[in-house]
Amino acid sequence: MSALDTRAATTIEAADAASGRRAPRRRPRGPEEGLIPGARRGTYWLYLAPGLALLAIIVIVPLLWNIYLTFTEYRGIRPPQWIGLENWVELLGDEVFWTSFANSIAMILAMVIIPTLLGLLLAAMLFDLIGRKFGGKLASFLRATYYLPQILPAVIAAIVIGWILRPKNGALNQVLEAIGLGHLAHNWLGSPDTALASIMVIMVWVQLGYPIVIFMAALQRVDPELYEAAELDGANWFQRFRAITLGMIRPEIFVVTLTCTIAALKVFGPVYALTGGGPGTSTIVPAYYAYSEFFQSQQVGYGATIATALTIVIAAVSVLFILAQHRMEKKEEAR
Repeated sequence: MSALDTRAATTIEAADAASGRRAPRRRPRGPEEGLIPGARRGTYWLYLAPGLALLAIIVIVPLLWNIYLTFTEYRGIRPPQWIGLENWVELLGDEVFWTSFANSIAMILAMVIIPTLLGLLLAAMLFDLIGRKFGGKLASFLRATYYLPQILPAVIAAIVIGWILRPKNGALNQVLEAIGLGHLAHNWLGSPDTALASIMVIMVWVQLGYPIVIFMAALQRVDPELYEAAELDGANWFQRFRAITLGMIRPEIFVVTLTCTIAALKVFGPVYALTGGGPGTSTIVPAYYAYSEFFQSQQVGYGATIATALTIVIAAVSVLFILAQHRMEKKEEAR
């Protein structure tokens, strides 16, 4: 404040005192008053109300209704009839249900284990070898190439692969015949002994780009001097990968493993587009089995039971992953 402003303020205060007026006293600001005029603690919930309403309408209410249907016999027309635990008892003895979960284990192998292991190796090679020797642009181009199948909708990717695997005029059988291996031509998706393996190969191709992108993003925070120091000490690429890369991106490994496991347990699109769960039940998975009971057999109560059982399994797997991650973090902190 300048000297002129100070004298003006003093003159105003003196004039107020001479006339008997007092300057108004400001009420102390309460702890509930924020920077937004009129805001109170209770009004903060108004900002959460739209999200909570959508969560209730889209997730909570359908989930509760689905759980209720598991205790009923309902064909989608007449009102549901309460039957207690009959659907759950039938589910425990349903061979198709257990076959679908066995196929889900194969999907976990194709969508979690193989892509995560290959993604770790490819991300480390792109970052530590190709990125350092040929520049980051080439590594980024290859990363985008690997991620391209993730951009395609799962059903479209499955249809394209289905054209390749056609038994008569499919590209794979045509190539085998052209190179003199026509005896290896096969009905890849129509034979029970190769249908599941064919879908697994497709899912490896689709899923591989996701862990590569996540791991390469995680490696950006690793100090390159660590790799240079290890290389000067005589460590080869695999030793640097084991000692530096795995230790630095362990949290991302947990995230990728968890999200890919959930995706593998609820996979639906490729099975629906390529095989419809067949031939027989060789490629059926829980999500497709629930769909077929809902819309094809019109056993809505039993389909809801399958879907609820799948939800319970996914929730249990998520909790186990989170607990394992917290336990490993505590061990590292204790060191």
